[in-house]
Amino acid sequence: MDFFITNDDCTKIISNIEDDSLDLTLTSPPYCIGKAYDVHTTIEGFKEINEPVIEAIYNKTKPGGAICWQVGHHVTKGEIIPLDFVVYEIFKRVCPNVKLRNRIVWHFEHGANCRNRFSGRHETILWFTKGENYYFDLDSVRVKQKYPGKKYYKGAKKGEYSCNPLGKNPGDLWSIPNVKSNHVEKTAHPCQFPIGLAQRIIRALSPKGGMVFDPFMGSGSTGAAAILEDRNFTGIELDKKYFEISKERLTLAKKGLLRYRDIETPVMDPAKAGAVAKDPIILKPTQELSL
Repeated sequence: MDFFITNDDCTKIISNIEDDSLDLTLTSPPYCIGKAYDVHTTIEGFKEINEPVIEAIYNKTKPGGAICWQVGHHVTKGEIIPLDFVVYEIFKRVCPNVKLRNRIVWHFEHGANCRNRFSGRHETILWFTKGENYYFDLDSVRVKQKYPGKKYYKGAKKGEYSCNPLGKNPGDLWSIPNVKSNHVEKTAHPCQFPIGLAQRIIRALSPKGGMVFDPFMGSGSTGAAAILEDRNFTGIELDKKYFEISKERLTLAKKGLLRYRDIETPVMDPAKAGAVAKDPIILKPTQELSL
């Protein structure tokens, strides 16, 4: 598989992509909350950036192809605005035959600690398809059954397994660690999402050998995941520093040398957690706890 990346403004480059050629677009646009790479810092600015890009990508997507927008919240003067609400409105207004298939909640444990509201510990991915008939490979992303040996205990199927032997549907709530300071994938980019998150989407929503696109490439997580999953990748990044990070990571992925956290890795390793947690006090029947 190969990758094709450009250091430029995506609004100038998307027009060069062939119509109906993209199997999947997966991206996370700037939230316009004052990061160094933010051009705007208002919700109006977010709409100004996203609307023309969404409309252009829709025209480049194959019938049945997928477009996934990963967003969090825009924060202004202590008030949050859920960006998936804004993105949904744009898609339904500028894309004539787009359907929302899932609103996926990505949950993680670490992030900024708030004092005047509950700390944010999730973001969302809106999965749209172009048209009614679309690509979806559930078997490629099934997860372990909660009760793998469970069987029907009555009826015509008595004694047969009551669950799919390939595993269960992962649902629309995904607990995947975000990329913080000690994460194996951490780069200089302040808001990169994990490769594992992109891998699940790419496996389920695009065929092997297909074309995956990211117009706001950032540190290249989508591209790295695409290469790891035997897809081709096209990406655009405006910031020169982040473009160079992406280029390096994609090159390592193609060589099979990129370090990343596999999505199958448990969120918590009980053995390691025990190293920092005290054992509970266990009293014998004749003992009393002194206070």
